[in-house]
Amino acid sequence: MNKWLAKREKDGKPVQVGLVGAGQMGRGMVAQIQQMKGMEVVAVCDIVPENAAAAYLNAGIPADRIERCNRLSQATTAVEKGRWVATEYADIVFNLPMVDVVIDATGVPEIGAKVAYHAILNGKHIVMLNVEADVTVGPILNKLAQSSGVVYSGAAGDEPAAIMELHDFAAAIGFEIIALGKGKNNPMRLDANPDTVKEEAKAKGANPKMLASFQDGTKTMVEMNCVANATGFVPDRAGMHGPSATLEELSRVFTLKEDGGILSRRGVVDYVKGVAPGVFAVVTSEQEEVRREMQYLKMGDGPHFTLYRPFHLTSLETPLSAARAVMLGEPTIAPLGAPVAETVAVAKRDLASGQYLDGIGGYTFYGQLQTLEDAKKANALPVGLIDSRTKLKRDVRQGDVLTYDDVLLNDGSFIVHLRRLQDQVFDVKGDDVL
Repeated sequence: MNKWLAKREKDGKPVQVGLVGAGQMGRGMVAQIQQMKGMEVVAVCDIVPENAAAAYLNAGIPADRIERCNRLSQATTAVEKGRWVATEYADIVFNLPMVDVVIDATGVPEIGAKVAYHAILNGKHIVMLNVEADVTVGPILNKLAQSSGVVYSGAAGDEPAAIMELHDFAAAIGFEIIALGKGKNNPMRLDANPDTVKEEAKAKGANPKMLASFQDGTKTMVEMNCVANATGFVPDRAGMHGPSATLEELSRVFTLKEDGGILSRRGVVDYVKGVAPGVFAVVTSEQEEVRREMQYLKMGDGPHFTLYRPFHLTSLETPLSAARAVMLGEPTIAPLGAPVAETVAVAKRDLASGQYLDGIGGYTFYGQLQTLEDAKKANALPVGLIDSRTKLKRDVRQGDVLTYDDVLLNDGSFIVHLRRLQDQVFDVKGDDVL
């Protein structure tokens, strides 16, 4: 990738990026791209336009080179003159003729779905630093992108992409993969909400809802849902196992029960407490010679071995997915086809009929990963379809899985309509609707 980006730099043809979302992740990405060869961010959008401008300023771009734009024609002229565009209108980003690839860094399922859909319709590659949107409507967006001749991709640096890197490496050299997973670096607190994490969020400069979604496990469930849909691996049980283990113990823990482990099947996604912030793949081989070589290489005693990546650099790596989409026409991680898993909503507390729910990392629900088969049997409600206009039709008790029958969905929601299309498409044999 470095050589190709260097050539782009030399030829004066940088990969031109449009970014939607100038929060912590977006700001870091703009600063990182500013240091890279062969790539530039030509437009940044944020609902607070001052945040878009600040992303450029923090990256060292002079204020007189940044232009606040409210119209596409104005933005087009600005980029042609070598200026950087800051805007509050996402449609400017995915309509700009010179933008090669759009990156969504909003973290909001509804917005991410809209951004991806319109980017694809406008012939732009799309990179999703928005795993919440991906696990809800990623399969239909990926299918639409393939039909449109562009790339739909998850983001390098996010844990699912780092896990996919290990998966592809292990599969390419012929290992059988037993389990794929990530470390969880905070205790599981199913009742976590913006109030319980308020002080910690303030100290870390983090969004309280985001931190709550880490602690209540929703983020972990969603991330492993993304991996499941990209690999065909599934959770071994609802919510996964989430054992406590050291790195050295992983290859013994993630084995079948009859061999002293915790698994009832192979080919699973899971997480572990005690190995963070890294990601891992537990692998094996039927070849005695290969197992002896792994032992010689100090990879453990076998027959299972752990491949481990001890870091993921979040949005600082994401530009590599944008470059890969534009230059290679390949995603970093994307759904295989139909989904195989679902992150469903579970009530955090007793909820009353007529009450409105909130969103991920809020007060009313947390996410639990299930196989798609189990979720469909229960008519369980995906977390990515819930927003502040989702209304309960009946009482729900703490710990119960919320179902479609329990709620009135926000019928004005774009992601709700897109999900209905996805369900229709992937229920059709032959998978040829689009």
